[in-house]
Formats: sequence, C-alpha cells, structure tokens
Amino acid sequence: METGLRDKAVLVTGASRGIGNAIARAFTAEGARVAATYHSHREPAEEAGELAVQLDLTRPETVADVVAAVIEQLGGLDVLVVNASRQPAVFHDHLEDQPAEELEEQVRFTLESTFKLVSAALPSLRKAGTGRIVFMSSGVAEEGFPRFWEYATVKAGLAGLVRTLAWDAGRDGVLVNAISTGLTLTDATLSRLDEAALEGIARQLPQQRISRPEDVARLAVFLGSAANTSVTGEVIRDGTSNARTSLVVMNTDDLREQ
Repeated sequence: METGLRDKAVLVTGASRGIGNAIARAFTAEGARVAATYHSHREPAEEAGELAVQLDLTRPETVADVVAAVIEQLGGLDVLVVNASRQPAVFHDHLEDQPAEELEEQVRFTLESTFKLVSAALPSLRKAGTGRIVFMSSGVAEEGFPRFWEYATVKAGLAGLVRTLAWDAGRDGVLVNAISTGLTLTDATLSRLDEAALEGIARQLPQQRISRPEDVARLAVFLGSAANTSVTGEVIRDGTSNARTSLVVMNTDDLREQ
C-alpha cells in the first residue's frame, strides 16, 4: 500500500503509551515527520516521533498555542490524530450517582479541548489540500458499557463531530474519520486482566483474538494517508469493538469458567 506519507507533517495526541504511541510509531515508520504529544511521560513520546510536545488537555485554553508551535516546527500540518482520552477515575453504578463535576471534567478534556485542537489545526489541513483527521472513539459510545456514563457520552459526541466536520472540511480535500476501539492489549489492559480473562474475552470475538495497538495503528495510517481517497465521515469499528465483549469484560470471573 502506497501511503504517500514520506515527509508529511503529522500530529498525534496522547502518544506516550498504548494506542497513541503505536500510531505515532507507525506514521514514523512510513517516513512521516511526527509530533507526538504527552502529558507527563516524555521519553516514550520522544522515541515515537521527531518531536515530543507536552500537551495538557485539562487546560483547553493552551491547546491553540501548542498546535501553532507544532505547525511552525514542522512547517505545516497534513494529518491530525486525536487520540488522547481520559478513562473514568471512579465508576458509579447508577447515573444519579455521577457527580456533575466528573461530567464537566470529561467534557472539558475530551470535547472542549478537541474542538480547540481541531480548530487550530484546520487552516493548515485545509491549506494542504489533502489533509486527514483521525479521531479515536470507543465501542462504549455505540453499544453501551455499564458505569461508563460520562465517557460514553463524550465519545458519542465525537462521532457527531466527525460526521458534521466531514461535510465542511471535505470541500477542501480534508477527510475526517474515527476508529471505534474495544478492549485492546495495551499495558494498562494487561495489568488489570489476567491470561484466563483475556482468553475468555477472545472467545467472544469472531477472530478469536483481541486487537493489539499495532492493529489499530495500521488502520489509523490508512485513514490518515493518501491511500484513503474517499472514506470520510465514518466511525469504523475495530474487531474488538462489539457489544458482547463490552458486557463480558465486566464479569471476568465468569470468563475464567468458560
């Protein structure tokens, strides 16, 4: 597959670990000039791209300046990958138990910061004429996931942004898509689920395997490259992103018995 990414300028948020780190590395492997953002772990971001840039999405007012600095250093911007996300710190059994401030924090981190990130990047992406935006979403927004109240809400909001922005940005050659992931074999996943639980989850999947960060990264590279000539306004589901897996992950004891 000819990606046409050599010397293209790419910004990947949340690139210090997990899926974001794999995506940054995958674009770098294609010859792209990658700016990899991080919050507190600089070294993995440095290893993943040409530039390591600190970005604090809890402070949306700082986002535009960070994007401007990246564009200046890279000489433009061709691809934006919006990966950074925040899992709930506390899980509540019922919606009425969810404190309003937790929803407000998630909205600020995911939606407000994303609006400002994309707004700051769009002029350069439009100028490129072949710009690409790839958002990372989640199966919890499509199928539901017990106790992920605010997380599912903001991820569903991103899907609306993808579909709406595709109509506007498409006039300038910018393609906009999202990848909806399910459970992925990141370090965080491996630290909380043992082998028996993971095997049980894999049995619920058509392909009998749980996706790895590199699997998601390959899809992100396609969507963000010249190889993608017409896919836009879509939320594309990764192989692990389905209702059965979402539900069984909450019951790992049952998985070990299968």
